[in-house]
Amino acid sequence: MYLDKKNPYIRRLILSPIGPTRVTTEGISMFRKLIATDNDTATTILRLVLGVIFFAHGAQKMLGWFGGYGFTGTMGFFTGMLHIPAVFAFLAIAAEFFGGLGLIFGLLTRVASFGVFCNMIVAVAMVHGQFGFWMNWTGAQKGEGYEYHLLLLAASAVLMIRGAGAASVDRLLSSSASNRITADARPQAA
Repeated sequence: MYLDKKNPYIRRLILSPIGPTRVTTEGISMFRKLIATDNDTATTILRLVLGVIFFAHGAQKMLGWFGGYGFTGTMGFFTGMLHIPAVFAFLAIAAEFFGGLGLIFGLLTRVASFGVFCNMIVAVAMVHGQFGFWMNWTGAQKGEGYEYHLLLLAASAVLMIRGAGAASVDRLLSSSASNRITADARPQAA
């Protein structure tokens, strides 16, 4: 059996003195699936834009940058005003801040996108859903609708499906893993 470079899901067959055996390294295989990505520029652009947006919002909540309240103020608002349990409030802040960084660097993009996705689901369910679909362009509503959040949900879903794209740590890791496996498989094929 050969290793298809474009398909990270293929299993390889190793010849041993006893005979052919299938290698089932679930941990390594699962990690390879998690970081597998293509060299697509459009995916990279989407990842970078989403990463910058979430890093900025996460930095407001974590560090108090860009006019934010910082970690203590945000935790107080989430737990006191919104009645979110402290562990979930912390996870929301961490998902925005570290998820934004992960998206910018393309490191564990699927995990970072999942955190962003969960954040947006909660934001719509707990805050923005009550104000309807439309954003508050004219100031006539009491709050912002959820149309913007749907865009972010769609973008994060694309990244969970496609991966990081070009110019990412995931791409570097997945391509070096493919090269290493291919190099391991060549001597056995002879």
